[in-house]
Amino acid sequence: MKRLNTILNTIMGACIGVFIGHSIYIAYDFKKYPEIYAMQSAPWYSGILVYGLFALAVLLICIVIKAVIKHKQKKAD
Repeated sequence: MKRLNTILNTIMGACIGVFIGHSIYIAYDFKKYPEIYAMQSAPWYSGILVYGLFALAVLLICIVIKAVIKHKQKKAD
């Protein structure tokens, strides 16, 4: 179970890191090339929102798995 917990923590940390890195890149790219984003019909931050929703979904799934495992361990003890 400790190995599964480590894997879930790694997935959660990587997901947060990718979200932060992508958000910083998009914000930098918007500041550098605003005319490219002006041509789009969607706002410049729409990519950040999509990554944010995906990151939130992955984090919620990992948290639920961790809670179920913790509940089963407490029940077994």
